[in-house]
Amino acid sequence: MSHAAAEPVKTVKFFTPGVFIVLLVALNGLVFIAGRFIFGIGAVTNLDNQYPWGIWIGIDVAAGVALAAGGFISAAIGHIMHRERYHAIVRPALLTAMLGYTFVAFGVFIDIGRWYYIWHPLVMWNPNSALFEVGICVMIYLTVLYIEFLPIVTERFMGRVNLPGILKVFNNLLNRLLTFLDNALGKTMFVFIIAGVVLSSLHQSSLGTLMVIAGDKMHPLWQTPILPLLFLISAAGVGIPMIIFESLIASKSFKLEPEMKVLTPLASYVAPILGVYLSFKLGDMFIRESFVYLGEFTAQSIAFYIEIVIGVIVPLFLFLNKKVLKTPLLLFMASAMVVFGVLINRINNFVIAYHPPYADYPYFPSYGEISVTLGCAALLVLLYRACVMIFPVITPEAKANHS
Repeated sequence: MSHAAAEPVKTVKFFTPGVFIVLLVALNGLVFIAGRFIFGIGAVTNLDNQYPWGIWIGIDVAAGVALAAGGFISAAIGHIMHRERYHAIVRPALLTAMLGYTFVAFGVFIDIGRWYYIWHPLVMWNPNSALFEVGICVMIYLTVLYIEFLPIVTERFMGRVNLPGILKVFNNLLNRLLTFLDNALGKTMFVFIIAGVVLSSLHQSSLGTLMVIAGDKMHPLWQTPILPLLFLISAAGVGIPMIIFESLIASKSFKLEPEMKVLTPLASYVAPILGVYLSFKLGDMFIRESFVYLGEFTAQSIAFYIEIVIGVIVPLFLFLNKKVLKTPLLLFMASAMVVFGVLINRINNFVIAYHPPYADYPYFPSYGEISVTLGCAALLVLLYRACVMIFPVITPEAKANHS
């Protein structure tokens, strides 16, 4: 399978009962986003001086960055390692990463108190700041993702621009521009692919550095000097399960045949990565003797057990089972567990484990915060659906025989 075989999905209509539900969730989120910008961040959140961040950082940003890791993982496997049989999943993974990072940037934009200063890191550099490194890397990587997506746009419209009426004078110019871009990107794309893998690796680990700096404000079950390494390995570990998770959902939604000939061998890489992550995680706990906190009955210990057991140990054994790798439903469940595990891990690190000094009450997200998070996720789903129906993202070999 190759990228040249991809084409827009035309087998289903855009609007379905499920899409209308997702649309309602998106609209609800947009209402609270508007309220945040009109009335201020305090009007829709439970954030204050003691809790300066909540689920918008823990889920929308930290978890969003990790779950978008399929982009650099698929690029590394498909292009850098030259595994040609995996090319069919590169474009869907690229689209997921591009949209994911777009909403990560949007999440930061919403969360910043003085949102109109979001451009400051571009001109006010602070090389001693881990957050500065994350911000610059995310901005550059997001630009790289859009550049990597450009060949899909040129493939869709090159030689097909046919503007009506007075605008037709631009048809020839636009067709020539698309041809030029296609040729230029074809010769230079390897630079952007390598840059994307490097940049993604940098900011995935730097997000862990942010919480190392938190020091005693963070619970010992998660506070460790190797947190940047754990963040990087967990991002690499969730990359492939996220690709599988997205691919199987898309296959069901668009009435396509699951790409098991690609997904099964791809899934065989997951167990070793999860094993490495679990080894570092448990080894670090024994070295620091933080395992003593597991005997306490607290929200932190319960959250840790859920993260490790459901998100790492159970899917690790599932991905070692050949029957699971060959069965779409079982493979989806195993992948969903890893996705859930990384999601909970980021929530645990940025929300559950974080306890500001002198705080005399716990943080719990408001209805507005939850609405914005769910709304952004719904918007991402709608945009993904629109993109695969407009652009050649999914390969025709994946199409099923419809009855």
